Amino acid sequence: MEIIINCSIVLVTFILTEFSAWANHKYIMHGFMWYFHADHHKKDHKNWFERNDLFFIIYAVPSWLLIMFGMMNQLAWYTWVGFGILLYGLAYFLVHDLIIHQRFKVFTKTKNVYILALRRAHKMHHKNTGKEGGESFGMLIIKRKYIQATLNQSKSHSL
Repeated sequence: MEIIINCSIVLVTFILTEFSAWANHKYIMHGFMWYFHADHHKKDHKNWFERNDLFFIIYAVPSWLLIMFGMMNQLAWYTWVGFGILLYGLAYFLVHDLIIHQRFKVFTKTKNVYILALRRAHKMHHKNTGKEGGESFGMLIIKRKYIQATLNQSKSHSL
């Protein structure tokens, strides 16, 4: 029973972190911390790293502390919260950096509708290079219109 509870805490934390990341992206990254996020919206990067990469610390440090202190306290419940945040961070790296932005050229060719819709939604987010007026702030949960547009495009290409 304990393993089910711990896995549930990890899963719920992962899901809640998606909503937290959406709010952080919309109201913090595109708000008072725009200075750190702005270079992520520019195409002419001079460096491989972006100031935006510093946001990883916002999630990594709390995750690390929750795991560390939880393990010091006989795997307290917040250990699993830390692991949920860690898993979201890994998903972020995989989805955002590898699949969407292709910072490493590994997942370059796909016909998967969900992945193509993710890329489309993110492209629409980056279409706006300014601090305000953006759309599509989430990473994993995207509006149905992007999936529908991707399906329509794949149907028109198969004709």
